[in-house]
Amino acid sequence: MVLYQMLAGHPHVDGVDLYGHNLTEPVALASAVPQFVGATDVVLQPYSEQVVMAQDDVVFFATSAGVTRTAAVPYITAGFPMIDLSGDLRLKQPDLYTQWYHKPAAAKQILAQTHYGLSDLQSSAGMAAIANPGCYATATLLGLAPLVQSGLIMTDSIIVDAKSGTSGAGKHPGELTHFSQANENLQVYKVNQHQHIPEILQQLQVWDQSIAAIQFNTTLLPITRGLMSTIYARVWPDVTAAAIDEAFTSTFADVAGVRYTGDRLPNLKEVVGTDYCDVGAVFNPTTGMVMVVSVIDNLIKGAGGQAIQNMNQMFGFPEMAGEPVNVILP
Repeated sequence: MVLYQMLAGHPHVDGVDLYGHNLTEPVALASAVPQFVGATDVVLQPYSEQVVMAQDDVVFFATSAGVTRTAAVPYITAGFPMIDLSGDLRLKQPDLYTQWYHKPAAAKQILAQTHYGLSDLQSSAGMAAIANPGCYATATLLGLAPLVQSGLIMTDSIIVDAKSGTSGAGKHPGELTHFSQANENLQVYKVNQHQHIPEILQQLQVWDQSIAAIQFNTTLLPITRGLMSTIYARVWPDVTAAAIDEAFTSTFADVAGVRYTGDRLPNLKEVVGTDYCDVGAVFNPTTGMVMVVSVIDNLIKGAGGQAIQNMNQMFGFPEMAGEPVNVILP
C-alpha cells in the first residue's frame, strides 16, 4: 500500500490499477484495506497478465517469495516493463536462491535478463525487467560501496550489524512481531541465515571479486519502520580519514537519493518517511577500523520508493519524481 500511495501521487502517473492474485471478482480497495474507507473508490481487480499488458505501461510485483519466478515470465518474454519487489529475481544463480529461500527458483535465462536495480548506483535506464533490492541489502550496499569500490578496506574484515523495525517482517503476525514480544525488546534473528546475505555478497563481488564472505547479523527493533546498517571494516595501513571522506564524497556527489553526513552519524528520525539513504562514516586510527552507519526507511528506500526510482530511470522521469522527501515528525 505504501507503493500504491506514492504512485497515486506521482506527477507522471495518470492512474494506478491494482490486481490481486487470489481474486475472482473485483473488490473495493476500502473493503480490503479499511484505512482507505472514504478516501478512495479504487477497485482491486482479478489478476491477468493479458489485461495488465493491454491497459498499463509498467507492472510492479509486491508479492511473497515464489510468485514472480513464474509470473514474471510473460512480461520478460514480451519485453514489457516490470519491477519485482520480491526476492525471486535478485540472485543470478538458481541453486543459490533455492538454498536461501527454500523454494524453487526462476529459470536461469529469466534471471539473466533481469537487472539488479540498486537505483542510486546502477541506473535502470534502458532496462525492462528490474529486481528491486531488499531493504537490508540497500542500506548495506550503499554504506559499503565507497569503501569497496575505492579499495580502501581489507575484504575479509567486513562485519555488518543491521537492525530493522517490525514492518520489515511483512503483514502476517509471528512470534517475533507479537506486540508483547517485540515491545521494549531487542531480538537477534536469522543469524547467518538471512536471505539478503547472498544478495549483498553477489553485488559486492561485482565491485570486488576478492570478497568471499561477510559477517552479517540482523536485529528486530521495537519500532514500526526504519532500518540502520552499522558496518565495520579494517582499512589498509596507509588509509587515512581524509581518504575515506573523499571516497564517500565522490561516490555520492551526484546521487540524489543518498546524503553523506561525514563523521556525523545519522539516525532513523532523519530518514523515516523519505526515499533518502543517509550515510556517515567514522575512522578509528587506533584500531584501523572504519565504522559506517547507513539509515533508510525500509518501506520506502528499502522497497516501494526504490521501485519508483527504478521506474523513473526506466521512463526518463526526474530521479526523485514522486518520492517523499519530508520526514515523519515528531
